[in-house]
Amino acid sequence: MTTTFDKREEEFERKFAHDEELRFKAYARRNKLLGLWAAEKLGLSGSDAEQYAKEVVIVNVNEPDDVFAKIRKDFDAKNVPLSDQQIRRTIDELMLRAVGQIKAGI
Repeated sequence: MTTTFDKREEEFERKFAHDEELRFKAYARRNKLLGLWAAEKLGLSGSDAEQYAKEVVIVNVNEPDDVFAKIRKDFDAKNVPLSDQQIRRTIDELMLRAVGQIKAGI
């Protein structure tokens, strides 16, 4: 016999799973956008830019905190004159854009 408590628990678990899925999608989308943005700053375009964006997404899957470090390292190697603050601000802005796109079904 299912109780009200059991129903609430199941509902909470479904909501939690849904929220986690949306969070994963938002991070993946943000990192693709971030990778494309960074690729442009690095002078990459076309398939090279797409490949770089995939690398950024993969880095996040393996180590979420390494996304910033990868971009910082790559910018330093190519003498891209952006500060840590500018990169982090872009990361935050792109997260907002990614969440908005997912909510809008884009």
